Amino acid sequence: MNAIVVGKFYPPHNGHHYLIETALAGSDSVEVLVVDNPRYKIPASKRKQWLEENHPTAKITVIPDIYKDDDSQAWADHTLAFLGYKPDVVFSSESYGITWAECMGCEHVMVDVDRNTIPISATKVRSSLTKYWPYLSPSVKRDLAIRIVVIGAESTGTTTLSKALAKKMKTPWVPEIGRYYTESLISMDYKWQDEDFYTIGALQNKYEQKMAQKSNGMIVCDTNAHTTELWQRRYVGKTTDEMRTIGAQNPADLYIITGHEIPFIQDGIRDGEHLRREMHDWCVEQAKRTAKPYFVARGTLEKRVEESLAFINNNLDEIVRIA
Repeated sequence: MNAIVVGKFYPPHNGHHYLIETALAGSDSVEVLVVDNPRYKIPASKRKQWLEENHPTAKITVIPDIYKDDDSQAWADHTLAFLGYKPDVVFSSESYGITWAECMGCEHVMVDVDRNTIPISATKVRSSLTKYWPYLSPSVKRDLAIRIVVIGAESTGTTTLSKALAKKMKTPWVPEIGRYYTESLISMDYKWQDEDFYTIGALQNKYEQKMAQKSNGMIVCDTNAHTTELWQRRYVGKTTDEMRTIGAQNPADLYIITGHEIPFIQDGIRDGEHLRREMHDWCVEQAKRTAKPYFVARGTLEKRVEESLAFINNNLDEIVRIA
């Protein structure tokens, strides 16, 4: 028996996974149709990827939207033409599924229409990502966790501030992987290579994603792979396209930039006291290029924490909405 499931999966949640697994358990094969609409903030390719990670035995296909949500016959005609075959059964959790199946001449199986088994909907998730975070799978959490990234020049307090914010917000802290990498090389007479920054960026991304999966919907990062571009520029003299690709994988939602007004402290590996102002300006320019909200934290640690939390809270409502 060939079954189909259709939806926006915007984003996929545990109710969707339950629906697909129910279809898989009751059918010989299942094709899941992900509706592609360019107005959605999350592209169909990403939603498809998430579903493939969670349901490797299902066939996940992207189907173009026809913008006729209330026209079951039009959707039936579109589906049959797109598939090139008539499925035996439709599994759905919505009332429209019954009429849609009838128009295609298929059977219909209703799954948890009242949301008694898994009380969640994509509409709820889109309204508040953090509130309904427990209903998302690890792969979705990995990519959708809100990323608050603290960046700055050397010895400007990025680690101290990011740790303090993570503690206050009771959310995971992501350390700067590049520091440990540098400490491993500091005893050598070593000249930085592009490949070093690719390694650092990839490790930063991987660790960040792992902490996102374990988070409550938000992580605080002491730098990110995007900022590694600036260090490549400093030590190699340029930023390569490959580094930009690595840096774009986990975009920040908010940037907090630490001011360079505090005294420089030598910790054994720092070598850029004379470049702090320039590096600070680079950080500000980068934040501006991303078009994401940013804030420059200055003063005592207490002042930085208080003002950074206010900045985060002032921007949180917009960030946690997907729609």
